[in-house]
Amino acid sequence: MIAWFRGLLAALLTFSSAVGPTRAGSEPSGLPVPRFVSIKADRVNVRGGPDKDHDVAFIYTRVGWPVEITAEFENWRRIRDSDGSEGWVYHSLLSGKRMAAVQLKAKTDLAPLHAKPDPASPVTARLEVGVLGAVKSCTGTWCHIAGDKFDGWVDQDDLWGVYPNEKIE
Repeated sequence: MIAWFRGLLAALLTFSSAVGPTRAGSEPSGLPVPRFVSIKADRVNVRGGPDKDHDVAFIYTRVGWPVEITAEFENWRRIRDSDGSEGWVYHSLLSGKRMAAVQLKAKTDLAPLHAKPDPASPVTARLEVGVLGAVKSCTGTWCHIAGDKFDGWVDQDDLWGVYPNEKIE
């Protein structure tokens, strides 16, 4: 009976979040949904529902990987990653630190990293798909990101972990 109720509750949460974004304060955390966060630990179990009784669907092993919170239930967060995979994670395994991963149409393409938020500025590096960077700021079209041995500006459309036209200061 309890498992049935949890399944029903998870289905209702899925339906309610599919209707549209919620306003800040209407979720357990008081933060807006959807929103981007990042993986905090080097081993994060993603479950089929919002409690430890649900099976582990898959495991994240990369600290800093950006994920999108699409729903909240008590201390659990339903997340989606850049591949579209979804599941539930306990809130303390997620960080509010904004990270972004290079995501391009072709996995062999490279994203140019510019010295300034201007396509005419010098290219200081070319980033492969999957490269992670901390998001310092975004103008709505460009994001300033920094990572291991790089720091510069990349086209916002080439990143997973920020919304199109999102401004971050």
